[in-house]
Amino acid sequence: MARNITLAMDDDVLDKVRVIAAERKTTINGLVRDYLTRIAESEDRASRVADRIEVLRRKSRLEVGPITWKRDDLYEC
Repeated sequence: MARNITLAMDDDVLDKVRVIAAERKTTINGLVRDYLTRIAESEDRASRVADRIEVLRRKSRLEVGPITWKRDDLYEC
């Protein structure tokens, strides 16, 4: 079910957004809806990736031994 929300913005911003919406053949409501949908989908993807990384980290058998080198050793030629 779609729900209505109310936004408050400065008149100059509203005027610019109206022009952008018209150029894109949509409405301000459409612009806001699409933007918020993209944010939600992006957050969902990031969360799924973080969850997958955690699962892989827990399954990993990698063991890191002691550091036997100094930072300057990495730059010796």
